[in-house]
Amino acid sequence: MPKFAANLSMMFTDSPFLERFARAAAAGFRAVEFLFPYDYSAGEVTQAVRASGVEVVLFNTVPGDWAKGERGIAAIPGREQEFLAGVAKALEYADALGCRQIHAMAGLVPEGVDRAAMRETYVANLREAAAMAAKTGVTVLIEPINTRDIPGYFLNHTEEAAAIIAEVGAPNLKLQFDIYHRQVMQGDLTPAIEKHLPLIAHMQVADTPGRHEPGTGEINYPFLFEAIDRMGYGGWIGCEYRPKGDTEAGLGWFAPYKG
Repeated sequence: MPKFAANLSMMFTDSPFLERFARAAAAGFRAVEFLFPYDYSAGEVTQAVRASGVEVVLFNTVPGDWAKGERGIAAIPGREQEFLAGVAKALEYADALGCRQIHAMAGLVPEGVDRAAMRETYVANLREAAAMAAKTGVTVLIEPINTRDIPGYFLNHTEEAAAIIAEVGAPNLKLQFDIYHRQVMQGDLTPAIEKHLPLIAHMQVADTPGRHEPGTGEINYPFLFEAIDRMGYGGWIGCEYRPKGDTEAGLGWFAPYKG
């Protein structure tokens, strides 16, 4: 049966971040993910995790200046040292939280910067990040993101991500397969998951249009979850969606998968 992790950056947002862990546990989630923990000390987040009893399964490395619109720096030439320092910080949090996966966001394509140069930077940075993460048993993930939600994002297609993973050649560099992003950009969900399953270490869900709960849009999630289960996927599926209303009120789709 598929196993789901609540995304605390999008769910339960009417509560302060550190209180969302307990709400996720009370709603039946055994695991959580989130974008960034860096506004809080590792100790503060660890305390919330232990008090709630949930497992942290994913968060992002330092993304640059998020408030100013940056969406990662892994592929941006000239910021290699900043990226690797952010990886080191993420690994400190991962060690404290017992989290075994971190996502390195590629970033937006800067005006006038050659994409080939960005790819070269991305590959080199990911190779170094994977080597750093391997020392503590952590896997680095990369995720194609659609151009509607984040216009100008460097990495948009599953096949491109798979090619970059192959070029880096690190066993602990894997694919974060976001079903919502894939549907917006390419569709053909079940064959794509089946084809790339050996690379997929984490999945995420949201329906489209709207990026709301499964069952609110065009994706046939009961069919897809059954197919994913049949394929033997054993990783977590993060609920990276914006609830249409109260988070708990929108969890009817999740009821068959609790436990």
